[in-house]
Amino acid sequence: MAERVLLHSELTDHLPLLGTGKVRDLYALGDDRLLFVATDRISAYDVVLKNGIPEKGRILTLLSQWWMSVLAEAIPEVETHLISLDLPTAVPEHLRPALQDRCMQVRRLQVFPIEAIVRGYLTGSAWKEYQAKGTVHGIPLPEGMRESQGLPEPLFTPSTKADAGGTDENIHPEEALRIVGEGYGKRIEALSLKLYKTARDHAAKRGIIIADTKFEFGLDSARDEILLIDEVLTPDSSRFWPASHYQVGRPQESFDKQYVRDYLTARGLQGKEGVELPADVVHETSRRYREAFERLVGKTFQQRRGGDESAAELPPLAS
Repeated sequence: MAERVLLHSELTDHLPLLGTGKVRDLYALGDDRLLFVATDRISAYDVVLKNGIPEKGRILTLLSQWWMSVLAEAIPEVETHLISLDLPTAVPEHLRPALQDRCMQVRRLQVFPIEAIVRGYLTGSAWKEYQAKGTVHGIPLPEGMRESQGLPEPLFTPSTKADAGGTDENIHPEEALRIVGEGYGKRIEALSLKLYKTARDHAAKRGIIIADTKFEFGLDSARDEILLIDEVLTPDSSRFWPASHYQVGRPQESFDKQYVRDYLTARGLQGKEGVELPADVVHETSRRYREAFERLVGKTFQQRRGGDESAAELPPLAS
């Protein structure tokens, strides 16, 4: 029997809907809190595809929660917007099974209008720009670098944060300072690099290379504190590569939605509306997301869902 896919959260009769993103639905919980609901929708090239990926929303939510805990423990100055994964009382009983482990109650903050991207490897749009100009987000790099090669040091390479239906635009770090202000911009850059390096080192012990990732931040204006928000180091917001298969000079196998991008690109479907993924692509994407989760967390997805906090030994990545 096919696994159920949740494409819509269906809470508009119970909570005020503030917005619908590519993956998440956003609801108000009073004046100071929000409810993020991660559906199973999947997007590529800024277009939401017609069908979703089973359990994807739960994987994103539980992995984000886990990373937030790990990073806050490793980096004392890290504070997140997460309050709880508990379902609010406004969610009716008949919707609770479908929404369990998909919802994050979070603090309501002023969101900085940039995507805080950190790149450790030369891939994706960064590789394309380097081939054309020898730069990444306008930052010069050494000559002679190859696809998927590690950068001399991780780079903070922000982008604009587009409104719904828009497209993010890669920008130079100096432009990010102009958008958010120099003081906030420098703090966001330093924190993003620290978060990436900490996560990179953890993932390396689990046989995964984090090639790049995207963070988002919000401002607690009452305390002038910058908080880590939204999803954190998931297969949607990051490129995860199996270290055992890594080879410079070519595209890499991945545990993220690059697999979907590659499928669309090979068929000339990138950026097209109404595309439905075939069953085998859906299954393989789901498998890759689960494997990323289990390698990083060190326990199976079902153990994590069941609240089992004991570590589970997983077999090493296949070579």
